[in-house]
Parts: sequence; C-alpha cells; structure tokens
Amino acid sequence: AHIPLIHGSDGAKLSKRHGALGVEAYRDEFGILPEALFNYLLRLGWGHGDREEITRNEAVELFDLDGVGKSPSRFDMKKLENLNGHYLREADDARLAALVAARIGDAADEDLLTRAMPVLKVRARNLNEVTDGAAFLFARRPLELTEKAAQLLDDDARITLRKICERLAAESDWTSEALEATTKALAEELGLGLGKLAQPMRAALTGTTTSPGIFDVLVLLGREEALARLDDQAA
Repeated sequence: AHIPLIHGSDGAKLSKRHGALGVEAYRDEFGILPEALFNYLLRLGWGHGDREEITRNEAVELFDLDGVGKSPSRFDMKKLENLNGHYLREADDARLAALVAARIGDAADEDLLTRAMPVLKVRARNLNEVTDGAAFLFARRPLELTEKAAQLLDDDARITLRKICERLAAESDWTSEALEATTKALAEELGLGLGKLAQPMRAALTGTTTSPGIFDVLVLLGREEALARLDDQAA
C-alpha cells in the first residue's frame, strides 16, 4: 500500500506557498490544535465512510488498508481551520485558557479566560482568533478604540451610554439575564431597538465592533470595570 501524495488546494504539487510547513508552525503560528492536525492529515490519505471527525483512539480501532486512498489529496487550509474549530468547541476550557494565556503573556488571567472560554471559542477557527477575541478582557483604561468603534460613539450614542450607565449602576443582579432585561427595558423606554444600545456599549466596553454577546461581556468584566469603561465614553 502506498500513501497518496498531497497537493495544494489548486491541485499543484504541495509547496511552502500552500502552507507546507513543519507541524510546529501550524501550532505556534496558525493556532491549530494537535488533535485537529492529526485528524486532518489522517483524512487526507485515509477515510472511513463519510466521517470527517475521527479521534486518535477511533483511528486506531477503525484503520484498515482498504480505506487508504489512491488519488492525490488536496491540502486546504480553510478545511483544516474549519475542522480545528470543531475541536476548539470540544476542547476543555481550562486547557484552552492555558494555551491562550501563554500567547497573551504576563497580563493573562487563566481563571478569567477559563470562565470566558465558552463564549470566546464558539465561533473561532484557531487559537489566534480566540486570543484576539480575549484581548478586551485585559485592555487597560481608557480603551484604545478601533476606527469603526470610534465612529459608533457619536454625540447621540454617548448620551445614550450615559443613560445605560446610570441604569446598569442601579442593577443589583449582575447576571447576563438581569442585565439584558434591564437594557431591553431601557431601549423600550427610549423607543430604540436593542442594537442601538448594544452597538455603542460594545464599542465602549471592548474598543471594537465585534465581541462575544454584550451581556456576557458585562459579566466577564465585572460591575466595577464594566461601569468604568462605559463611563469613560459616556457624555
């Protein structure tokens, strides 16, 4: 039996421009989990029916030479990242927190990252995206705003932020459910859609226009830090 060749996504012989690097690069530079890379490389040369996700233990049980392919396989980084996203969602939160903390450095708080991981990893395809998504947790005040975030905070938005800040400061139950109910009630009073409140809140709390759910962000930051960030940007 011969293992089939691996080509690039364009069908040409695999080279560095396709991503033909050492396994350490996929871990360190691209944020790919070992189990995802194992699964992907396994499926390039062997298959078991239509199954895409196969663990190492399952592969040991299921492997047979009949499943080895004959035609060259194509290495597709997007498919690898999609598979990696599956393994991120399945991975232990504390383990991922330790991996992300190592990427962040001294500012990282593993306990906070572990608590945040369920919402950080849900849409991520690699550890780089998880790390980028966690940046707001450790940002120092006053936050540096991205250009898009700054555009959201016009005069009207800052006035709205002041009202949000005052209302949330009076909330005794600092849970995502209670904070969402309070914010929705304020939106109704102001005759605004929830998005008109959530967008400037996200900009003020994270400095960006993308983040986990805004009420999860409030809880993860904690009352004192969240209110301080809102106050920094409120009119």
